[in-house]
Amino acid sequence: MRTLAIRERLLGPDHPKVAQILNHLAIVYTQQERYGEPEPLHLRALAIREKALGPDHPDVGDSLNTLAELYAHQGRYAEAGPTSRTA
Repeated sequence: MRTLAIRERLLGPDHPKVAQILNHLAIVYTQQERYGEPEPLHLRALAIREKALGPDHPDVGDSLNTLAELYAHQGRYAEAGPTSRTA
């Protein structure tokens, strides 16, 4: 969380580097099975990346993939879709 705060302060809350930290933090929460915490982080990272980089950027694809992996871990297979590596 300290890294997130530093990047938000230095780069602004909508910078792609902030999205990178959000995505990594969400992955850690998923690995810890803290399933209530990562979804908002994934969604925020996805929104930042889509706005800053465009909908077809590879980083947007990474966000979609990690969000799908969370949904698959939660058993939300319809939401996970075909992009999930675990579905």
